Amino acid sequence: MTRTPLETTPLAEIVRRDFRAGAILDRYHLDFCCGGALSLADACQQRGVKVEEIVTDIESLTDSSYEAPGDDPVALIAHIVDTHHSYVRQSLPEILDHLSTVVAAHESRHPELAFIESQFSKVAKDLLQHLVKEEQVLFPYIESLADAIDHKGPRPPDMFGTVQNPIRMMEIEHQEAGDRMVAIRELSHNYTPPADACNTYRLVMEELQAFERDLHRHVDLENNVLFPKTLELEEKAERLSRGLKSEF
Repeated sequence: MTRTPLETTPLAEIVRRDFRAGAILDRYHLDFCCGGALSLADACQQRGVKVEEIVTDIESLTDSSYEAPGDDPVALIAHIVDTHHSYVRQSLPEILDHLSTVVAAHESRHPELAFIESQFSKVAKDLLQHLVKEEQVLFPYIESLADAIDHKGPRPPDMFGTVQNPIRMMEIEHQEAGDRMVAIRELSHNYTPPADACNTYRLVMEELQAFERDLHRHVDLENNVLFPKTLELEEKAERLSRGLKSEF
């Protein structure tokens, strides 16, 4: 059977073309951030969902509400920090507090809760450190690259050798957080509270699902939009620096 072009397109590219497709892929639990290199057809096969349904949903998107991500990396960084980094810092303590309450009340009947709490505690600890590294090291350097190009100045000094090195580390940390959230989702049966769940149990399942959904969008913006733009900036800055040196 011949596949449509959309079926053979990587998940990350589908979302890059139209960010609204991310919500559709989320609905079917298709990971377009860390698993974004998979084609739609291959991802559907792995998850056991019908690719035709997703193709129909994506193709039904109209141009009327489409808004492409901005091309300005500095503005994109501001959006990531103000929207996604702020969300992480605000939601983590609330989710951890609710998980602690639920584990204390329900662990005897639902022992998987202890593992869920342990995994999410690791996500919280690692992500908070991750945000600091981005905000204090990587993002300022990207902004310096953009400024050097805008003002036709020399490439800013760095300790990386190439910006690909810290980007690769950030991508590894994204993958680790994503893998832990997948484990939590699977163990919680797609964040479905059991019949005997209290209100806090139901709430924390909704919070975990929302957290994973935001993480997908957060990682997609960095891995598939900001980081490729950053590599382009580095190449432009390097060419500009060589041109400036040749003048002397």
